[in-house]
Amino acid sequence: QVQLVESGGGLVQPGGSLRLSCAASGSIYSTYNMGWYRQAPGKQRELVAAITRGGSTNYADSVKGRFTISRDNAKRTVYLQMNSLKPEDTAVYYCKASRNSDYWGQGTQVTVSS
Repeated sequence: QVQLVESGGGLVQPGGSLRLSCAASGSIYSTYNMGWYRQAPGKQRELVAAITRGGSTNYADSVKGRFTISRDNAKRTVYLQMNSLKPEDTAVYYCKASRNSDYWGQGTQVTVSS
């Protein structure tokens, strides 16, 4: 089993930046595909960005060019660098680890508002 803890959320102004972190423990982190999802009030949870154990990435169209997912296997941590934030990016952001099963973090709130 993998335990995931997100951090780095907060309140930022439109156009600002945040860096989310997801720290993993409990298993062999490097064998997992990792992803960031978000869920805004009244909306379904959606994939924001994903990175495979081999380092391949993909992004939702809405964040492409603004967000960057990365992983540091030595630190057992995955990151989401969020730049040029927009109000519509406001959501709870969740980290997910996947291999045989899916494991979710508790979420971290990101609020983009002036």
